Amino acid sequence: PSFTLTLLRTPHSPPHFATFITPLSLNKLDLKDYLWHAYGLQALRIRSYVQQSKIMQGKPNAKIPRPHQWFRPRSTKRMTVELPPDQPFRFPEAPTDLSPWDKDRHEKMQKAREEAQDQVEEGPRIGPKAEERDKLRSQARELLEGKKVWKAGWMDYGGVRPEQARV
Repeated sequence: PSFTLTLLRTPHSPPHFATFITPLSLNKLDLKDYLWHAYGLQALRIRSYVQQSKIMQGKPNAKIPRPHQWFRPRSTKRMTVELPPDQPFRFPEAPTDLSPWDKDRHEKMQKAREEAQDQVEEGPRIGPKAEERDKLRSQARELLEGKKVWKAGWMDYGGVRPEQARV
């Protein structure tokens, strides 16, 4: 077949119902024929509905953002198949050991991605970072306690103000 079906885990449904996400072009007869020839499953009834996506503002991944241009993402089609009561479908239990699928590596990569995204989303900082705040706090404490004497920043240039200095 030249299509992909996604079997959904639906814990609220009875065991003789199976729900799929299907292509918009797939009809009930195609699904019934596919289940019969691929898996030997008889489908008693098939219910289908097209679930529209919510309207969004501006297209995702657009080079130029258009804030007042509305569009609707592609809809999804769901089909629920009723199987005979003597052929219930039960999802296998979720695996507890996820090491064959590299779960640890996936979590590390996801955490790194989130940290990178947080740095990008922060934008220009308002105020100093935590290390700079600590450094400023310790300098202010030394000035208040009299351990250091304050002098203007322009005095570091040999007593010549920066606007008077020749470049």
